Amino acid sequence: MAGALVLCLGARGQEQNVTVLEYRPAPGQFVNELPYADVSDTPETMAAKCTQSINDGETISLGAYGGYVIFRLDYPVVNIAGEYDFRINGNANQGGAEPGIVMVSIDANGNGIPDDRWYELSGSADIDSAGSVTYGYSITYTLENALADIPWSDNQGNSGLLKRNSFHANEYFPLWLGTELQFEGTCLPQNGHDTSGNGTYWVLDSFDYGYVDNKPNSDAEANSFKIDWAVDADRTPVSLTHADFIKVYTGMNQQCGWIGETSTELTGAEDLHLQASKDFAAGLADVESDDEPVAIYSADGIQLQRPQRGLNIIIYRNTVKKQFIH
Repeated sequence: MAGALVLCLGARGQEQNVTVLEYRPAPGQFVNELPYADVSDTPETMAAKCTQSINDGETISLGAYGGYVIFRLDYPVVNIAGEYDFRINGNANQGGAEPGIVMVSIDANGNGIPDDRWYELSGSADIDSAGSVTYGYSITYTLENALADIPWSDNQGNSGLLKRNSFHANEYFPLWLGTELQFEGTCLPQNGHDTSGNGTYWVLDSFDYGYVDNKPNSDAEANSFKIDWAVDADRTPVSLTHADFIKVYTGMNQQCGWIGETSTELTGAEDLHLQASKDFAAGLADVESDDEPVAIYSADGIQLQRPQRGLNIIIYRNTVKKQFIH
């Protein structure tokens, strides 16, 4: 979206660090600019640039629908039932919402790579806009000519062009990602309105809750997220102990005249109960034998009735223990 970019407090200001593991934006007017990229860049160098940008409180852009970033914080973010677990800042302003969908994952195989099952955090559109949200959406962008409008097509039978504008002369297709990109996920209903009637003044409405870059950062609660909101691929709620990895992707396929595509931006992230997450990571292995477990979870965060073979995460009244059963 064209216009002023607002920088806000990044993770370093909270004495927490963000480590970006993957940055794969869709095409957009801020792509190759936030952060800067050229033809020598690779997925690895771009992830490093995003890490630096976010920790400095600067902005990264995810481009149009589907573009994403995957990151982790210093410690696994523990799920404290009923509480907000983490916050992600964007650069939304009143009437300028560019909602990004959040997903979480547990490192069930313990390899430190975000290659396990992902769970979406269900936001208010699932309720307020029931019937207008498209699940199982996919889109493909193709670079046909440099510095030109970018064709796209989706699995709903739609196609079009991601159009260039006069504000940004850079290449809109990410320079390090080849000539074709495909993304899939949930597509939110469009929120843009030309209130002028002649294309000069656009308003992008906010959803109630559950999305990044959806409301101004001054509204701390609106930019905070609960792991309790996690759902599986069938939209069934799941109970997760924690989140090792967090993913944010642009949730809307929309262009609004002269201001261009709707693209989610990030400026920072933080764990909202850091000490509890530190304690969780430590394992607190010394548990009294008469301390009865409150809940038992599998390694991928699914609640169990009893321990099973493999890694179990056992929640006691005041502690957490990891137990491996052969």
